Amino acid sequence: MILKIQTGEKNPILRKRSQPIKKIDEKLLKLARDMIETTNINNGLGLSACQVGENIRMFIVLKELSDKNIFINPEIIKMSKKTDIIEEGCLSLSGIYLPTKRAKSLKIKAIDENDKEFKIKAKDLLARVIQHEIDHLNGVLITDHAED
Repeated sequence: MILKIQTGEKNPILRKRSQPIKKIDEKLLKLARDMIETTNINNGLGLSACQVGENIRMFIVLKELSDKNIFINPEIIKMSKKTDIIEEGCLSLSGIYLPTKRAKSLKIKAIDENDKEFKIKAKDLLARVIQHEIDHLNGVLITDHAED
């Protein structure tokens, strides 16, 4: 099912810190599948639950970017000191593309759809997408830290 994407820089759901997930059930997994479908239809690379109105700590990235595509209660463990500035867009801020500074690589831990903890190292585009989605989980948008 295609979900409605929350939009607008001042939208309260996009500005709220998302809550940890305590239980992985069929309802949560359906939400994740619907988020993947919604991302695909909107030509996105990733999507956070808050972007579809759910105040929970989960995001997805497309399978083209990572073997793991459902990230529940994600935490960045380590970020590289090397950064780059690349123009970024956001499905919640349609038509806005801003140069945004991000770490070039990172290590993250999260829980997958089978309730198993995993860790991955990400670099370049995947690292950028993960940082963007974790920003969403913390109520941060690209407009908050885009470079001039």
